[in-house]
Amino acid sequence: MTTVKILGSGCANCRKLEAVAREAAASAGVEAEFVKVTDMKTIVDYGVLSTPGLVIDEKLVSSGRIPTQAEVKQWLAA
Repeated sequence: MTTVKILGSGCANCRKLEAVAREAAASAGVEAEFVKVTDMKTIVDYGVLSTPGLVIDEKLVSSGRIPTQAEVKQWLAA
């Protein structure tokens, strides 16, 4: 199972990123566990300077923006 982490304070952009990631996983048929990370020290430890951040299987793939569903699908397939 793939682990997808949404890094951020829980702001509107963080919620939007989670929605995009969930839709991408569902449409790609990827079984994923979604984890929200709100602890700022943990977020900084991933190297995120601006939220929201997206981590797939412990690899930071995006930060500071909301990627497209197509981008997230590519990262999930990799």
